Amino acid sequence: MNERQNIVDTGQLASGEAGARATVEGLGVSLIRDVANAGMGLDDIIALWYGEPDRPTPEFICQAAAASLANGDTFYTENFGIPELRTALAEYMSGLYRRPIHEERIAVTASGMSATNLMQQVLTDPGDNVVVTAPVWPNLIETVRTMGGEPRFAWLQFGNQGWSLDLERMFDMVDGRTRAILINSPSNPTGWVMNHDEMTKVLEFCRARGIWVLSDEVYARVVYDRPAAPSFLDIAAPDDRLVVVNSFSKSWCMTGWRLGWLTAPPALMPTLEKMIEFHYSCPAHFSQVAGITAVREGEAFVHDTVAQYKLARDLVIERLQAMPRVRVHRPEGAFYAFFAVDGMDDSLAKCKEIVRQSRVGLAPGAAFGTRGEGFIRLCFAQSLDRLDDAMDRLGPLLA
Repeated sequence: MNERQNIVDTGQLASGEAGARATVEGLGVSLIRDVANAGMGLDDIIALWYGEPDRPTPEFICQAAAASLANGDTFYTENFGIPELRTALAEYMSGLYRRPIHEERIAVTASGMSATNLMQQVLTDPGDNVVVTAPVWPNLIETVRTMGGEPRFAWLQFGNQGWSLDLERMFDMVDGRTRAILINSPSNPTGWVMNHDEMTKVLEFCRARGIWVLSDEVYARVVYDRPAAPSFLDIAAPDDRLVVVNSFSKSWCMTGWRLGWLTAPPALMPTLEKMIEFHYSCPAHFSQVAGITAVREGEAFVHDTVAQYKLARDLVIERLQAMPRVRVHRPEGAFYAFFAVDGMDDSLAKCKEIVRQSRVGLAPGAAFGTRGEGFIRLCFAQSLDRLDDAMDRLGPLLA
């Protein structure tokens, strides 16, 4: 009797065997978390590894949640979220994109990450492929692999004028098994922002082939030359094969609230509702009440926060550009500096060295795909004093 047969007979796991699906067991581990683990327990850490603002959620949003809890809003809600929040989001996006977006197209989700997982569960079969703009936040890739799909990377090019995407090269990657093109703009980690002309070409290409556009627009408001980044919602028809994912985390400093939303065509909503029921049933009621307050009363906070991020961006980029081994471009959106370090061929090892020697926590470029190697990501959603200190510490290690 072999070992696997013995497991079947006894119901026990052999030493070292998890017993999980092979696809899930084979998922990559988080290299960002690996660096963070190396820095945990060290004194005086400046943690710039995660994509999280150092600002707490503003008090007026917290007070709305507290009042909701005091009111007894601790029960299940509708799968798509409470009607008041869906209405508030419809009004918010209709104003932002200057075209009507009906609340019936909106599903409130338990985070932007849940929304992304849901869309892969709804759309991707084993053997399908999804073309993804990259470098990209690794969690987006793993949602494709979790479903047995194949991510195909459309790599952004790092040139003299910043980051750019070769659309024709991306379109050439599409074949008969392509289910969707996944765009992340503004980009984590590069800060690249897709323009409306590029979006129009992607939408027309996907319409002609009957494939989906999945647009991760979590950083839609974190953009430095306009009120909001270009969106596929600016140009798409309601029945286009388009799903746009968004989140409360970045714009309103609500990372821990686990609240997001997606906008989809009406025909997809019944299937999506079933998946929400099986996935998490509904977001927390009091978090949703906080979300209503955020979108209806938080515009001044968003403007102030992005203005602070712009100052932080400029400080970090200027300091990095003065370091001899560093090559970096000023990002158009999001709140990351994604910089190349000449002579570095192991970004994970380098980030571990940096956290040990300087007590500055950074994210290795290898976490964002193979062509991210040679780069490091720094989150600058921090106070200017803290960032200035971090740059002082990094200087000797990147000189």
